[in-house]
Amino acid sequence: MRSFFRSRQRGIALPIILIMLTVMMVSSIYLLRSSTSSTMTTSNLAYDAALSKAADAGLHAAFTYLRTVVNKNDLLVNQAGAGYVATLPQNWTVSNPNFWLGSLTLAPDDDGNRIEYVIHRMCNLNGSYDVPPNKCQTTAPRPDLAGPRQLGETLKRDANNLASAAQIHYVVTARVFGVRGGNVVTQGVVMKGP
Repeated sequence: MRSFFRSRQRGIALPIILIMLTVMMVSSIYLLRSSTSSTMTTSNLAYDAALSKAADAGLHAAFTYLRTVVNKNDLLVNQAGAGYVATLPQNWTVSNPNFWLGSLTLAPDDDGNRIEYVIHRMCNLNGSYDVPPNKCQTTAPRPDLAGPRQLGETLKRDANNLASAAQIHYVVTARVFGVRGGNVVTQGVVMKGP
């Protein structure tokens, strides 16, 4: 009688082991796919961050140009060699090809990314900001602002006081074309006295 029970018990173990192996195989496939997906997501986020940093190089080059302009009259007209455009129509966006006319392309960076930037003065016409019919986006100091300094004043000792002059807005736009086909567009606004 004992041999009858032993043979039955040995036959039940095989199907249970096959079911457990099947569950383990399906689980391992799921974990493999999950880890691959996480790795690809992490890789794409790192690539996007690298492109954003590369676009910052274009913003920095544009900010440097605006900061180092000696002759203020250079900002009244387009400066093709500097990526500067003295006007910005209100209906232009970065997806409009005309937006990038006059842009400047930097040498490819260490990763092979191509960086392009353009500076737009937020005016509808060339020339001085305060001559009609030119309309420019400007910021003026608010005289009712309480505090040790008025809005528009500078804390630099050897600089002119900017509180009485309007500050013109400049939109700096940089885009980068990555080697893997991705692209990033970054913008910043700079306010600068006339």
